[in-house]
Amino acid sequence: MDIFLTIIGVFFMVLGLVGSLLPVLPGPPLSWIGLLFLYMTDAVPNDTLFLVITLLVALLIFTLDYIIPAIGTKRYGGSKAGMIGTTIGLILGMLLPIPGGIIIGPFIGAFIGEKSNNANSDKALRAAFGSFLGFVAGTFLKFVIAIIYFGFFISTFWKYKHLML
Repeated sequence: MDIFLTIIGVFFMVLGLVGSLLPVLPGPPLSWIGLLFLYMTDAVPNDTLFLVITLLVALLIFTLDYIIPAIGTKRYGGSKAGMIGTTIGLILGMLLPIPGGIIIGPFIGAFIGEKSNNANSDKALRAAFGSFLGFVAGTFLKFVIAIIYFGFFISTFWKYKHLML
């Protein structure tokens, strides 16, 4: 049973890494589920504090991923219309089968949102750039957390592998 749980854990770890780059999958929470499966094995001692802390970090990063692009838009002079445009663009970018839509969507959404708010083109472009930077920052944070969780997974597995095999 330990091998089965470990294999499922690895699957969720890989899914978490992929999800950290694709907004349609919640990367850090999926990586955390991989850790949970590893800690469900008989070989690995239960560490509730570790699991709670890593869950809270995963949920925080997951939440921030939706907030950071809007913060980037606002920081670069965007208005509420630009932040709403960023969010709509992100959602449409995920849903439409356009290559790079998840990157282009928030940028175009922020630009259209600012233009609808009677902003000049320079201000709208600055806000759109802020949205793009926010998206990249959020993706980077998710990827770093997924890599760290994968490192935890590998080191914990390595430590207790003799009990699993």
